Amino acid sequence: MTYHPNGHAKGLAPAVRRGATRLACSVAALVAGAAERSAHLVYHIFVVVLSAAIALSLPAIARSMAQDVLYYWSRIENDRGFLLSIEIAVAVLLLLLFEAIGRRWRDRRCAQVARRAGMLYATRSGARLAGRRSRRLKERQGLGRDLMLIGSTGFRTFVEPDGDLHGVLHGCREAKIMLLDPESEGARARAKAILHPDVTEERFREQISKSIEFLRRLKEAQKAVTLKLYQDPPFLKLAILGDYIWMRYYPSALDVEKMPEYLFQHVQHPESLYTPLYQYFLTRWNDPDIPEYDFERDALLYRDQTGNEVRLEPFDRSTIMPVDIPMLVHGTPSGSAMNHPCFNSAGNGWAKEEQWDSSSFSV
Repeated sequence: MTYHPNGHAKGLAPAVRRGATRLACSVAALVAGAAERSAHLVYHIFVVVLSAAIALSLPAIARSMAQDVLYYWSRIENDRGFLLSIEIAVAVLLLLLFEAIGRRWRDRRCAQVARRAGMLYATRSGARLAGRRSRRLKERQGLGRDLMLIGSTGFRTFVEPDGDLHGVLHGCREAKIMLLDPESEGARARAKAILHPDVTEERFREQISKSIEFLRRLKEAQKAVTLKLYQDPPFLKLAILGDYIWMRYYPSALDVEKMPEYLFQHVQHPESLYTPLYQYFLTRWNDPDIPEYDFERDALLYRDQTGNEVRLEPFDRSTIMPVDIPMLVHGTPSGSAMNHPCFNSAGNGWAKEEQWDSSSFSV
């Protein structure tokens, strides 16, 4: 075997470099540790020296203050006006002190009640800093988790790019959303209740339609999205992400965005409000009277308590379901339904009202 000294040197070079790197890292760690220990030692020495200096200077300070107090007291001890002003000032200070202590005690009790209820904070309307903090928390909590939402139109919440849940819907694992039925009495009552010239029934329907179209695009992008449309006036706006619930209350004549937003966290306490709010959402979501919106057929799908499909109604109110069409089971019409003259195999399966005699339909 032929010996190559240059090849042997080349083989040793990487090992030498790795050894030098490890040695440099060890030296740097030792130096950093020594510097940290030295900083702690210097800090303790400084504290000891400062406390000793203060202790040694206390007698001189006390004598100086005593001389000054005696001097000024000899000049004001017979001044009744000055003594009266001192008494009034001390009384005012005591009143302020006791009031501050009482307010502190009441605030602490309120904080304890809020902590037991699981409430972390409440953001006021127009508080931009708190709003940005709340939005960042929603984005962090929504990454890879399920989103459960109850709202009215959803347009400002997740359709607009600056909405609180716009980015959350793209990053969440699954979304369960409940919005107002645009043709329901609840939507019309809500639109009439808000005393604002820009809020009309047409505007409500337009915003809900845009929200449905936005969710449809997410559905086409293979995002797990389920939408349900309720008909009664909105009561609470809820956004549930993991262990956090954001809640707002729908007032009768004000925009919900003008109301404070409360944040609740799941805590192991019987007084926590997280559990009843979560249960409220589940009760509404599992209500068989609230239909699911079918994105493929553009229809309202009703399910029973076990989740089976029992009825399909057209979402477009100009499309009327015939009376004698049987119920749909698992989304597939029976043979008699498919043979009905009003059933259209294309599109959502239901013919338009103007194409048939109105006497054969029931409204």
